[in-house]
Amino acid sequence: MKSPLPYEGACDCHIHVYEEGYPLAPSATFIPPPAPASEYARVQRTLGLSRAIVVQPTGYGFDNRCTLAAIAELGHGARGVAVVPPDVGEDELQRLHDAGIRGVRFMMLPGGVLSWDALAEMSARIAPLGWHIDLQLDGHTLPHYEPMLSRLASRLVIDHLGKFLTPVTPQSEGFASLCRLLDGGRCWIKLSAPYESSRVGPPAFDDVAWLVSELSSRYPERGLWASNWPHPNVRPVPDDAHMLDWATRLVDGDEARRKILVDNPADLYHLQPG
Repeated sequence: MKSPLPYEGACDCHIHVYEEGYPLAPSATFIPPPAPASEYARVQRTLGLSRAIVVQPTGYGFDNRCTLAAIAELGHGARGVAVVPPDVGEDELQRLHDAGIRGVRFMMLPGGVLSWDALAEMSARIAPLGWHIDLQLDGHTLPHYEPMLSRLASRLVIDHLGKFLTPVTPQSEGFASLCRLLDGGRCWIKLSAPYESSRVGPPAFDDVAWLVSELSSRYPERGLWASNWPHPNVRPVPDDAHMLDWATRLVDGDEARRKILVDNPADLYHLQPG
C-alpha cells in the first residue's frame, strides 16, 4: 500500500538493518532474517520518506559495521545510533560521529550489552558531540530511574511509547514519570511500535493509541515517528504504510505532524536541509 507523505524531509527515526556477512554477537537472543539497506530504501520511497535513523541491533553487540555500512548506503539523509563499550576511546567516538552516528543505544531488556551503571558516564562523554542516549526499557520502571535520567548531561530519547510491558493507563506511575522527563525539555519520545505494549493488537491498538494522542498533544516538540522496520520478532509483520497512517491520524494538526516527522528529527540527529 502506497502512503506518500506531504512533508519534505520526513524522517523514520528507528530502523534496523541486518546484512549477510556480519556475525551475530554471543549475546544475540535470536537469529534475524535478512533485512538489507537496499530493501529498506524501497520501503522509504514507498512511504514518501527521505531520511532515516539506523539503530544498532542488539544482535550485533558492539560491532557497528553493519549499521555504518547502512548509513553510507542510505546516503545524505541517514544517521545512526551505535552501541559502544564503556571504555570506548575518544578517537573512536569521533570516527563514529564522522560516519553519521548521533547517539548511543542502551537496551535494558534481554539482548542488551550495556548496563545502567555505564549510562550516566556515557551520557557525559557523548554530550560534547551533541549525541543523545537512546533508551529502551519497560516504561513501568521509569520512576526508579527518573532521578538519574533527569540529570543526564546529554539529551535522552525513549523508545516505542515507553515500551510498557504490561497495560498502562494515564494514572500509571510510569506514565507520570515519562511526562516529567518530557517536561524537563531534554527528553524525546518515539511514537512508534505500538505492538510492543498493546494487548488488543492491530489494526487500531486501542489500548495504547491514547499514548500517541496524549503525548503528541502535550509534547509536539518532543515527539518522533519511527517504523521499527523490519519489526524484529513481530508476527505477523506489520504493514509499514498502515503503521505510519495509524500514528499520523492520532496526531492532531498539520503543525504537530510536521514537527514530529521533520523538525524534531532534523534538530536531534543534526540532519541538514536538502
